[in-house]
Amino acid sequence: MITKKIGWIGCGNMGGAILHGALESGVISKDDAIVYDIKEEMMDKAKGWGAALGESDADVCGKCDIVLLAVKPQQAKEALAQCGEALDGKALISIVAGVTVERLRGMISGNARILRVMPNTPAMVFEGAFALCADNDLASEEMAAAEELFRSIGVVEKVPETLIDAVCGLSGGGPAYVAMFIEAMADGGVKQGLPRATAYRLAAQTCLGTAKMILDMDIHPGQLKDMVTSPGGTTIEGCEALEKGGMRGTVIECINVATEKSKQL
Repeated sequence: MITKKIGWIGCGNMGGAILHGALESGVISKDDAIVYDIKEEMMDKAKGWGAALGESDADVCGKCDIVLLAVKPQQAKEALAQCGEALDGKALISIVAGVTVERLRGMISGNARILRVMPNTPAMVFEGAFALCADNDLASEEMAAAEELFRSIGVVEKVPETLIDAVCGLSGGGPAYVAMFIEAMADGGVKQGLPRATAYRLAAQTCLGTAKMILDMDIHPGQLKDMVTSPGGTTIEGCEALEKGGMRGTVIECINVATEKSKQL
């Protein structure tokens, strides 16, 4: 259990998911989670989960050991300005997309230890994928708290900040790509006569179950594919169609262009 006080600056979809998951899993006590959001409905949501409420960004920083910055990129500069000197000497965890550690330092009054994190939206259902920058200056106990916090609602990987754009292209945008694949699978089922709702449920559950097998059984995706493709069977026919359509190359190019776009932002 995390013994440090953690403050939330912003409690929207992603910040709220992390807060809710941390409280539901019990990795942090309700008294040690302090939230401030400029929107009253977000404050009400956090209060409903049992979190303590701060009076301002600076108030949260002053009361906490670690501060989670969970605002939109265009709001980061103003939010950090509102913190003033209260962030000096504190640990700051940023899930703000596209804002580098160097840029964050330029927005802060005083000195703060910074950890940049790239989350993704499945955190909202406690199945997030979090990339934590390995090149950070958090103290060891602060880093341990960060890892425990994010593991409460997903999986954690450590990467250098130079690879964060690749993470953005892969797992950051990944939910959209997977959703498109599920939709396409369902369309195929509908073409063959399945009811739309049934096709969506079967396609979504198939993707969920397949991912769980790869993670829980620690098997290579190719091995799982081989388990399903019987000689001369239906699945190998489908695999051949995907190969003819250039699925692998198209997906690789998808990650490439998304990564390059992230670098440009």
